[in-house]
Amino acid sequence: MSKIAVLIPCYNESQTIAKVINDYKTALPEADIYVYDNNSTDRTAEIAKTSGAIVRCEHKQGKGNVIRTMFREIEADCYLMIDGDDTYPAENAREMCNKVLDEGYDMVIGDRLSSTYFTENKRRFHNTGNVLVRKLVNSFWGGNITDIMTGYRAFSRIFVKSFPVLSKGFEIETEMTIHSLDKNLTLTSIPVGYRDRPDGSISKLNTFSDGFKVLRTIARLLKDYKPLQFFSILSTIIFFIALLLLFPVLIEYYKTGLVPRFPTFIASCFLALFALQTFACGLILDTQNQKSRQSFEIQMNILESFNLKHSEIEK
Repeated sequence: MSKIAVLIPCYNESQTIAKVINDYKTALPEADIYVYDNNSTDRTAEIAKTSGAIVRCEHKQGKGNVIRTMFREIEADCYLMIDGDDTYPAENAREMCNKVLDEGYDMVIGDRLSSTYFTENKRRFHNTGNVLVRKLVNSFWGGNITDIMTGYRAFSRIFVKSFPVLSKGFEIETEMTIHSLDKNLTLTSIPVGYRDRPDGSISKLNTFSDGFKVLRTIARLLKDYKPLQFFSILSTIIFFIALLLLFPVLIEYYKTGLVPRFPTFIASCFLALFALQTFACGLILDTQNQKSRQSFEIQMNILESFNLKHSEIEK
């Protein structure tokens, strides 16, 4: 039988964690349920242990740090990641795991935005932020992902063991999605129910500071994963500024045959050269990125071969 691990990163979720554990024990009775407590100041860890979960601690604050440790420490064939705030019903858990175990998907995304999210979510600007992030990621990476920032996902072992976690906080979901699109991993989405937090349960997500971190993550990953596109955009902006500075100088030269504003002329020329250098950097980094992608594919082949041998030994 394939081993399923339910991963629940938690920070001060004492009000809801027992219900979440019990719901997923019912939905996936054969699964091991792991709760990683992230320096909670309430009874989250104690309640989780009493409810039958395997409780561990992660002392580095931030959801990304918790996910990094989970992925390193836990061995399974399928990993189901959920939040401990009881916003995701367990009714879709079996379907998501089956898509990994039976259909071979590397990541299954629990899509809130096609379901009840926009009516259930009461936090200001969250709906707008989710739509903006979705449009940016799909535009830059050519995807058709309907929910970028959902915390409800299922993963294959090969995804978990090959994913380099760099984010420390809530931007981890965006990084997962972009990594999957960039590395051509197999992923799919299924609509899942969503309900807002119960009264008294407080969200740890800060709309503006965490939203800014997500946008910064998209820019960083665009630079890392698509350097030619990133530096082409940057060089175009710089070159446009150079033209704006140069245009009045050229008009004046056309009318009088003189160039009285030499500082402006020199500045525009240097900006044009800088734009050219920026584009050249993009070309060089794009070549290095292609080499990195080749190395990643080789490592994936090695990991897949190891998984097959491991499965044969277990049989």
